[in-house]
Formats: sequence, structure tokens, C-alpha cells
Amino acid sequence: MRSAVITFLVSASGDGGYEARAVGHGIFTCGADWNDLKTMARDAVLCHFDEGDAPRAIRLRLARDDIVEV
Repeated sequence: MRSAVITFLVSASGDGGYEARAVGHGIFTCGADWNDLKTMARDAVLCHFDEGDAPRAIRLRLARDDIVEV
């Protein structure tokens, strides 16, 4: 059955750009900037799933960790 949305957890890459890992699937991709990441995530999803089985949408959730000194 075709799912509606696949979610990627996104983090800033140490060398610039972004890295994204799909939740519940073995898909990992990266992009030089946010627009590049969207294109790369779409391509990765289309390569991972058989034709007609890919989800209808991709959610990119940006994870950001900040350390605040007290």
C-alpha cells in the first residue's frame, strides 16, 4: 500500500549543507543547500521504491541541537 508521506530527519552537515535520513526506511541523502536537499530527497525516494509505490509527499524535518551555557 502506498503511504501518503515519508519523513526525513535533516541535520546540518559538518562541511556545510544538509544530511537527511528517512524514518523507517534505508534512505540517506545530502544536499549542498535546502533546495538541493529537496531535489536529492525526491530522487532518493523515487530510486528506493518501485514505480507506483513511492509516497505522495516528502516531509523534511530539520533537527537542530543548541547548547546553551548557564
